[in-house]
Amino acid sequence: MVFDPHSTQHGPGPSNSQQCALAGAVGALEAAAGGLAADGPDGGERFDAALRRLGGALGPAGEAESAAAGPRLAALLLDTPLFPRAHLAMMVGACVERGADPVACADPVLAGLRAALTGALLLLDRWEEGGEDDDEDALPDPDRDDPGRAHARLTGPGRTDPWHAHRAVAGWWTLGLWQRAAFALCTHAAVRRAARADGVTEVLGELIDRYRERSDQHDLKGLRYLAATLDDEPLLVLHRPSGTGYLLRMDGLTDNFQLHTLLAEALIGGGHLPGDRPDPEVVALSRTRWLDGRRFIATGAFNLVAPDGGWIWHEGMPESIPVVDGVRTLVLDPQPFERSWAAGRFVEQVPGDLRLERVLAPHEAAARLAAAAPALPFEQAVR
Repeated sequence: MVFDPHSTQHGPGPSNSQQCALAGAVGALEAAAGGLAADGPDGGERFDAALRRLGGALGPAGEAESAAAGPRLAALLLDTPLFPRAHLAMMVGACVERGADPVACADPVLAGLRAALTGALLLLDRWEEGGEDDDEDALPDPDRDDPGRAHARLTGPGRTDPWHAHRAVAGWWTLGLWQRAAFALCTHAAVRRAARADGVTEVLGELIDRYRERSDQHDLKGLRYLAATLDDEPLLVLHRPSGTGYLLRMDGLTDNFQLHTLLAEALIGGGHLPGDRPDPEVVALSRTRWLDGRRFIATGAFNLVAPDGGWIWHEGMPESIPVVDGVRTLVLDPQPFERSWAAGRFVEQVPGDLRLERVLAPHEAAARLAAAAPALPFEQAVR
């Protein structure tokens, strides 16, 4: 859960008064949001009070009421001040986890994540320019430090204007909240498909990669893998030793360890290639089963190679498999060494599947393989 302030939500269903409390809190927040621009400082105080009221009402609310509230709250996000906006996004994520339409809620949440990442990167840029006191060179800690002091540093003489400094500080302080809210949305395939089609996934991926290269303040790896997850995506697989080829379809695959296991199940388990079929428990963990404390070990069956000869590393994502003639294309070679790993899915909240759609005709597989380069030697592949 991204939002769990009250244990009562796990008890009996909500009373009528609790249902009315949430509906009233949503209406009060909408009214407060409408008065933000006109009411000055008083409007901000009313909005903060309405947001606190909403948080108290959301905890014990039921699924139907939370589901109805989600899109209404999401519609308020872009007009909400930057700091409370992140807390409101968390509440939207909680509503989605309880059944709110994820697609109806997604755009403003992902836009807010993009703004927070952009702000955090701006703070990193400006912070590296240095301050007058060497003791202040350490990046601020959102859990302990005063955002006002960070804002004052950024707006020193000849530096950042106050508005951009505010966006930078807000992004740095609230990125963890946006991460959790966006994660709740992106566990839904419909959200991932829409974001990829609109180019949002590419932009977010680039921003997350830039942030992760420069800061470990927040661990965004899970969100990065989740946003890049491929759904209803064709995969052309060429098995070099046998000269055969296969068209498969990926759904919800978040990492290449998972892909490898399901490839072995589809092709070896399906009787198309020789080898040892994966343990059924390992396959189940790669599809839908959650880890329950037991540890299962998956073993490799292939070396995953790109059509240009580069290796496809297991620590990466299926997104890294190159597209050739409109379809992601993967070559399977014999393993140069034995591999094993802990079975499971990197993002357990997303079920995964890999389905064989057809076996390529021999001439088609031969033509595809003729165009594929030999695998690079290990020494070159790791450079």
